[in-house]
Amino acid sequence: MKRIILTSALAVLALGASVRADLTLPDVSQMAVVKQRVGLTDIKITYHRPLVNGRKIWGGLVPLGEVWRAGANENTVIDFGDAVTVEGQPLPKGTYGLHMIPTADTWTVIFSKMSTAWGSYTYDQKEDALRVTVKPRASEMVEALQYEFEDLKEDSATMTLKWEKTAVPVKIAVTPETTIANIRGQMRGRAQYEWQAPMQAANYCLTHKVNLDEALKWVNLSIQNEERFENLTTKADLLKAMNKPDDAKKAWDQAIAKTTPIQLYSYARRLQSEKKDAEGMDILKEVSKRYPETPFGHLANARIKSAAGDFAGAAEDAKKAQAVAVSDQQKANIKLLIDRLNAKQDINK
Repeated sequence: MKRIILTSALAVLALGASVRADLTLPDVSQMAVVKQRVGLTDIKITYHRPLVNGRKIWGGLVPLGEVWRAGANENTVIDFGDAVTVEGQPLPKGTYGLHMIPTADTWTVIFSKMSTAWGSYTYDQKEDALRVTVKPRASEMVEALQYEFEDLKEDSATMTLKWEKTAVPVKIAVTPETTIANIRGQMRGRAQYEWQAPMQAANYCLTHKVNLDEALKWVNLSIQNEERFENLTTKADLLKAMNKPDDAKKAWDQAIAKTTPIQLYSYARRLQSEKKDAEGMDILKEVSKRYPETPFGHLANARIKSAAGDFAGAAEDAKKAQAVAVSDQQKANIKLLIDRLNAKQDINK
């Protein structure tokens, strides 16, 4: 046994420099990863963070007018889970090397199909997937280069490089069509057998006023899985948007036949939250008429009077709602409305 071990050790020594056991040590420019979801699209940036360390950066360490790796060490890499637009220009789903060309007034931001290079030393313009031009802005001092996602919205975000006293914003957006393609994929799974998911898909299309024909198929699938007030009202709203008032009325009548006080009241509040104030007020009147002695009937009256500026009358109706409320939490919530009405504040806003 000793002889076998000795022979193995001698074999390793005989290999000399061809056998190495390198250590992983800290980089001067530490690696970082930043992720952001925009719509249903995941975006990830992997980069290294060089330090200013008292050096002149722009026009010094980073020459103006030349392609720069937009970080340190390997390629800065950006990955898009779906197709996006960058500064309004289309860019397919994929992983890209991120490079930039800084100048005094504008920067060129480059998305290269080559994402595994070391820095920008072997950059080739023929491999560009997209180039866009952006305007840098002044920023507070940032010692270690960083990427942030700012100005977040439902369908867009601004990817901003910050280093030294310069910030470089790049707007990235997804289109409703991209999100619908993602939803369409989800609808091929278990979601198609439940009532909630197809209704949510239809509501997304309705809210964004896109893909209404397919949205109608989705809401019908939801109703087929389980007929409910929620999906019937979605169908009614969808048919209105498709300029089919007779069919919309039929769906609405079906919805009303299945409603409860809280559902109808909540529907009115949803319309108000969507800035559909007149429609919301019409539904509140329906709640008041159908369910006059329930907490929601009284609250509907309170909101109707509040909208008309009758805060004292609205407060009295809110007190009636509080008196017949079924839970302590409900009573506490109504108390907040009463306080606002006593302060002459419109509780619909």
